[in-house]
Amino acid sequence: MSNGDDSYSSCDYINLAYDPANSDKSAKALIYALRPDWESSDGDVEFVRFKEGITNSLFKAIKKRPGLSERELDNEAVMVRAYGNGTDLIIDREREAKSHSLLAKHHLAPPLYARFDNGLLYKYIEGEACSSEDLRQPGIVRAIARLLGIWHATLPISEAVGTPLHFEHIARYLSGKPQTNLWTVMQKWITALPSETKQQRERNSKLQVEVEQATKLLGNTPGLNKGDYILGHCDLLSGNVIILPDESHCGSCGNSATAVNFIDYEYATPVPAAFDLANHFAEWGGFDCDYSVLPTRRQRRDFVKEYVRSYRSHHKRSTRANSCGNTQPYTSSEEHDIDNLMAEVDAFRGMPGLYWGIWALIQATISEIDFDYASYAEVRLAEYWAWKAEMDGSRERNGEKMSIREQRLAQEE
Repeated sequence: MSNGDDSYSSCDYINLAYDPANSDKSAKALIYALRPDWESSDGDVEFVRFKEGITNSLFKAIKKRPGLSERELDNEAVMVRAYGNGTDLIIDREREAKSHSLLAKHHLAPPLYARFDNGLLYKYIEGEACSSEDLRQPGIVRAIARLLGIWHATLPISEAVGTPLHFEHIARYLSGKPQTNLWTVMQKWITALPSETKQQRERNSKLQVEVEQATKLLGNTPGLNKGDYILGHCDLLSGNVIILPDESHCGSCGNSATAVNFIDYEYATPVPAAFDLANHFAEWGGFDCDYSVLPTRRQRRDFVKEYVRSYRSHHKRSTRANSCGNTQPYTSSEEHDIDNLMAEVDAFRGMPGLYWGIWALIQATISEIDFDYASYAEVRLAEYWAWKAEMDGSRERNGEKMSIREQRLAQEE
């Protein structure tokens, strides 16, 4: 095991890989490299495999030391997260490691122990992953909103930069934004799409136009207090929200009522805050995209109100505000901020469909996981087209029925 370059990450690097064909053997080799005493001391090393995501493998390594309680064993446990096949095409692993280290420094993530050839080792967080139904529970809704407000107010983007992504045709629409951002990530994904056939090339060109148009329309969305982009999680689906034990709380929150933490930071990227919120709201429907349970306007407003209060209370003392030069005192009222952010989130409601639709088209060609990415891509892109039809008025002009998703998001109660 060797130390990595400090500019890359403060954690160690293990020159080994996880092999899904020899799962236990390769995982134990990683654990023994990290914890050499686990190989020679009493007690077996056991692995608890969590439900597979649709890109990565995730499991917990436990050293079954004699005489320790379950709580004590969990306190020593190590999480092993192995990347899915080919995902380096779509994920900047340098940025992911830096984001994780930054979050850990701010007590918003578990300590990152080490990187290895195709994954990460980090401390296990005690708790239970949310279900899609949990995301809609009022107490969990408030906890997520509070924690997301802390993320956005606290984290300096400059400390989570990976390989710069610069595309001149995207940058021309953006004023003073980080080179790596929501729009350049989507552009990178488009360049990774298959282009062997005429149909694929035509599809790619069409998506290219949509990303450029969306960048021009939404790329300079100001956010709260006319702030710059924030470091968004960008993947707050149910499985990435952990419900903490009753006696736990997020150290940075200073609030014993805080009941959740976020995991998996591979998509963390500088984005307008409205995208991170809109993307989370889209996840209420789960992988099945059940639009009937998406948050109504009242539910979104309740979330935004809690988020704004959290953001405002943490903004003044945040290092992010200092690093962005955005240290101006608030001159707007809380209600004004809520109204503005609600409008921005509404404007972004179609962007998660474009983002994950392009992503799924790539996954359909590289992933070895049993999931119908091609169909998922069409469902998510349809969300974007339905949003666009509302925005440009074409749906109404053509006398077409509003999509179920758009109908639900327009509901007040």
